[in-house]
This record gives sequence, structure tokens and C-alpha cells, in this order.
Amino acid sequence: MNLENFYFFSGTSYAGKSTMVHLLAEKYNGIECNENYHDNYEGELDPKEFPALCYTRDLKDWHDFIRRTPEEYAKWIADAKKECEVIELRMLEKMETNGRKVFIDTNICPKTLHKITDRKHVMIMLAPRDMAIRRFFDRPDKEKQFLYQLMMEESDPQAALENYRKGLELICSQESYDEYLNCGFEVNLRDDSLGLEGTMALIEKKLGLN
Repeated sequence: MNLENFYFFSGTSYAGKSTMVHLLAEKYNGIECNENYHDNYEGELDPKEFPALCYTRDLKDWHDFIRRTPEEYAKWIADAKKECEVIELRMLEKMETNGRKVFIDTNICPKTLHKITDRKHVMIMLAPRDMAIRRFFDRPDKEKQFLYQLMMEESDPQAALENYRKGLELICSQESYDEYLNCGFEVNLRDDSLGLEGTMALIEKKLGLN
């Protein structure tokens, strides 16, 4: 797989990965593979190979999704990311770029990225750990607002929200943050004082794009 023109963005939620992927693809007339681009996978998902992804595909009542324990939710997220990695690698292998740069908001883990590319093609973006928990429902994303409405329909909406936030706390653990921080790739810590242009310029410098 030739990934010379592929740039991967990984890290935590609210770190600006999707925004940077969009802006860089726009600036360099590149190809944008933004968050959840693997949803466009053309292959049929086999529940034996992709049980986590098929869980949501085949779900009958989405209230069951939010009623899981925090441990069940965190495990599902981890399993789904591994399955998304498999799909992403299959998609990237077949992608026709015609020499254009490709900017990817990826689920591929740092360990795998070390096997397929180098330090100049990966950017780890990190936000404060509590941000994804505290601001999870602040975004207007249809998926997040859909989940929020489901919780509001529960007999005890506050308990449903608290249960979900406990799952987010497990996902956004210090251990997970430290793994990203020390994974061996370039790291960008969220700094709102830089603004979008300042952040993009810093990332371009670290990746050698300019």
C-alpha cells in the first residue's frame, strides 16, 4: 500500500481533527476523509467479522443502546474502533488519489500507523480529558442530539445522562490520553488562543506540508 500522500489525524474528541482535515484538504485541493468516512464502505458487513458495527446496524430499539452499563459502552467503543480500522485499511488500499494529498480523520490505532507510515504523516491531536465528557452534547451533530433525545424520553432522564457520562469517563481515561501522548508521533495539544489559522500553520510545520 503506497501511503506517501496520506496524512492521518488521530487523538481525542474535541481536539479539532475533523476541522483540520477539512481545512487542509481544502487548502491543498486534497481528498477529505472526515469522521466516520468508513460509513461509505461498499462491502457487506458480516456480523461474525464486525459484531460491534452490526450491533447498531441491526438494533431494533435504540433505547437499548443508551441503557447499557458504562463498561458495556466503553467496550463497544473499543471494539467498534478496531473494526473500523479493518474497514479503513481496505478502503485506503483501493482509493484512487490521482496524486492528490489525502487527509484522514482516522480510527486506525497508533500501533498500526507505525507499521504503515512514518512520523511526517501522522498528527495526534489532544484536547483536555474532561472536554469530551462535559461538552459531548453541545455539538449539533445529528447522532449526538438523537442520543440526547432518547435519554430525555427515559423515565429518569438525569440518571440516563449520568450513566452515559460514566461511559464517556471510561473512554476518556488518563491511560488512554497518555497512550496517545506517548505514542511516538507528532502531538498537537488544543490551544484555542492560536485560532484555526495558527493551529493549522503549526500542524503544517510539524508535518512538513509547507
